[in-house]
Amino acid sequence: MNKQTITTVTLEELIEKRARGEKSLTDWDRVRAMTDEDIYEATKDDPDWEGLMDIDWSDAVIVYPIVKKAISLRLDEDVLDFFKATGKGYQTRMNAVLRHYMTEQTKTAPDAKLRPKAKLDIDGTDG
Repeated sequence: MNKQTITTVTLEELIEKRARGEKSLTDWDRVRAMTDEDIYEATKDDPDWEGLMDIDWSDAVIVYPIVKKAISLRLDEDVLDFFKATGKGYQTRMNAVLRHYMTEQTKTAPDAKLRPKAKLDIDGTDG
């Protein structure tokens, strides 16, 4: 890509253009016809993709922000220390671990609300 082919507009400008009947300058038929190899060739020399070409995105998951709820939670001291030692954002990482656990537990349930909750014995093992 080069700067001559890139156009930047605001949402308001785009709405005004569409209202005037102006169409996109993008050749969408050409884009739709591109193969993975065509896309790779078009992006491999693009500086915006530097360092990202070899990442395997096949298991990527879109994560939409969800409103957080402040709670009081008692944790084992070593668990909290472990996450705090990972630096800024440790609460977000703790939330990600809990979300992953929740996702795994509800994968096989037809209705997550109906799935039996995992029970832990006093020693913390499944039982």
